[in-house]
Amino acid sequence: MKTGKRLIPFIFLVCLILASCGYHNPYVYSGPDRDLYITTWHNRTNELLLDAKIYQSLVRWYQKSGSIKVTKEKEGAHLILAGEIISIDLPSLSYGVGDAATEVKILLTVRYILKDITSGKVLMEVGQETWTEPYKVGASSSQSSDNEKKALEVIVDDLSEKIYIKTLDLLSKDSVQ
Repeated sequence: MKTGKRLIPFIFLVCLILASCGYHNPYVYSGPDRDLYITTWHNRTNELLLDAKIYQSLVRWYQKSGSIKVTKEKEGAHLILAGEIISIDLPSLSYGVGDAATEVKILLTVRYILKDITSGKVLMEVGQETWTEPYKVGASSSQSSDNEKKALEVIVDDLSEKIYIKTLDLLSKDSVQ
């Protein structure tokens, strides 16, 4: 019981230090409310519905912000995010017995732009970016296909998270100025 009473001031001190150290959560934007219109990305690959998966992932990330609202209408939006899926490639990484591939790496190449519709200012433009994720070749084709889908989901989520965090960073800097 005495140990618990001694810990309370220590815990309070730690909380006080953490609160005053200037820590900033990169996942939170608290500036003025903004409406964001996300276009359906142009898909130049044969991977069906990849554009829809990226759209859904982006929407999930932007829903984390209380100040950025994704809208389905371009009219009235403050920001527009557009992109293109340029290519997807599956080169083999490593080989096992009999020169059979044991691991494959997905290469997804995209480009995207974030623009402030009101001012016409381009906030972020990435002309070409390649994302990679390895996955194991399974014992069956369905297992390999499942592993490929999981690897592609990781890429899509990581891409969406990066775009979201970069957007928050840019908007935070813009609202300070």
